[in-house]
Amino acid sequence: MPPRLQCRPRRGTPHRRGPRWSPTRRPPVWRDALLVAGKDLRVEARSRVTTNQVAPYALVVLLLFGFAFNQDRYVLTHVGPGLFWIAVLLCALLAVQRSFSLESADGARDGLRLSGLDGGGIFLGKAMAIAAQLAVLEVILALGVVVLFGTRMANPLLLVVTCALATAGLAAAGTVYGVMAAGLRVRETLLPLLLLPVLAPVLLGATQAWLAAIGLAIGSGWRWLTLLGAFAAIYLTLGVLAFGTLLEEA
Repeated sequence: MPPRLQCRPRRGTPHRRGPRWSPTRRPPVWRDALLVAGKDLRVEARSRVTTNQVAPYALVVLLLFGFAFNQDRYVLTHVGPGLFWIAVLLCALLAVQRSFSLESADGARDGLRLSGLDGGGIFLGKAMAIAAQLAVLEVILALGVVVLFGTRMANPLLLVVTCALATAGLAAAGTVYGVMAAGLRVRETLLPLLLLPVLAPVLLGATQAWLAAIGLAIGSGWRWLTLLGAFAAIYLTLGVLAFGTLLEEA
C-alpha cells in the first residue's frame, strides 16, 4: 500500500486556527443597545408619529400658551423657557407611552425577554431611541419659541449642553418608569402620575439654565447643569442595573 501523505504546515508560518467561541460569552452591552435603538427608531421612521403628530401637538401647546398670556412679548420672553420645557415634558410622556405600548401587542415584550439581550443594553437602547426623538422635537420647539415668543439665544453653548443633559435625564427616567407601568392595565393614566413629579428637578434646572443663557437670570446658568447631570447619572445607573428585573416582572 502506498504511504499516507500528510500535509504539514511550512516552517516559519504560523498555524491558523478558527476563532474560539465560548457558549457563555455574551456580546457587549453597547451592541445590544444599538440593536434595540435601531429597532425602535425604524418603527418610528416608518410610522412618522413623532413628526406628523407629536411635533404639531407640541407647537399647538406653545401657541395656546401664547394666547393664554395675551400675546405680551415681555411676559412671553420671560416665561418662554418654562413653557418650552413643559412642552418637552409632555412630548417625552407621549414618546415613552408609545415606546412601550407598541411592545404590548403581538407578544413583542415576551420576545425581548427571550431574546437573550442584556437588560442594561435593552434599557440603553430604548433610552437612546427616546432621546433621539426628543432631540428632534426640541429643535422644532426651539424654533417655535424664537418665532412665537421672540426669544434670543445669547449663549448657544449653554443651551446645547442643557438640552443634552436634560434629554438624557428625561429619556432615562421615562424608560425606567415606562417599564414599571408597562404590564398594568391602567398604564396610560398611571405613567403620568409616576413620571411627572419625578421630572420636577429637570424642569427646574433646565428652565433656570435657559433663563441664564438668554440673559434673564442673575448668576451663571452652569451651576444648574450639576443638578441635570446628577439626575441623568442616577437614572442611567438605576436603569442599567434594574431594567432586566423590571422587564421580567412587567
